[in-house]
Amino acid sequence: MVQKAISVNQALDASVPLKEPAKIHESMRYSLLAGGKRVRPVLCLAACELVGGNESMAMPAACAVEMIHTMSLIHDDLPCMDNDDLRRGKPTNHIVYGESVAVLAGDALLAFAFEHIAVATPKLAKVIGGEGLVAGQVVDISSEGNSEVGLKELEFIHIHKTAKLLEGSVVLGAILGGGSDDEVERLRRYARDIGLLFQVVDDILDVTKSSQELGKTAGKDLVADKVTYPKLMGIEKSREFAEKLNEEAKEQLVGFDPVKAAPLIALANYIAYRQN
Repeated sequence: MVQKAISVNQALDASVPLKEPAKIHESMRYSLLAGGKRVRPVLCLAACELVGGNESMAMPAACAVEMIHTMSLIHDDLPCMDNDDLRRGKPTNHIVYGESVAVLAGDALLAFAFEHIAVATPKLAKVIGGEGLVAGQVVDISSEGNSEVGLKELEFIHIHKTAKLLEGSVVLGAILGGGSDDEVERLRRYARDIGLLFQVVDDILDVTKSSQELGKTAGKDLVADKVTYPKLMGIEKSREFAEKLNEEAKEQLVGFDPVKAAPLIALANYIAYRQN
């Protein structure tokens, strides 16, 4: 897993060189290369290899989904959204480069993701637009302070805001690796489970860890009066739900080559038991 993340970091570094205008490219690289778990690109590579492909087939797609994820983080942290000043243990993009440059850096990363893999991955747009990531973010913002939002609405938010891009990463890798329809569908269900799992754990960590431990602002969901799994279910029930999602995700991998499935199993466990 570490080796895959290193390969992704090298490919990302090479994919966005410093060129004119320097400030926008510096801003793009600042957030893109700020570290992070690289969950989405590693999923893409691992899924490709699981169905018989190799890393090089999926690397452009892997880089593209990480560019899109980084865009969503830059924009999510803006004053008009979550107004956050800490991300991955560093000042957020708009704190360093200003709000206007941060907006444009996110726009540029989104556009460049498609340029990077325009021919190979024509379906990527669906998971980030009005039916995917954007839809989840809009409903998330609308739900702040709304006491009538329940588990169904919360699941909609997180399937669209978090799980869809994870799903896209896995499905892209599986298709590029030559996976069958059945293999692609099982991997899609795996990604849906770990996407929800990621958010349940994120909600738990937000109320149980400090900003220093998380590398981002802790307790912001409480301050914004957002609906979260702990708020609706309590901490213990949320932890039980996370364990159930982890087991369901790993069940989708039964029947695949266990050696090739190992990175995806490790990722599910990592997401379930992470501490930041």
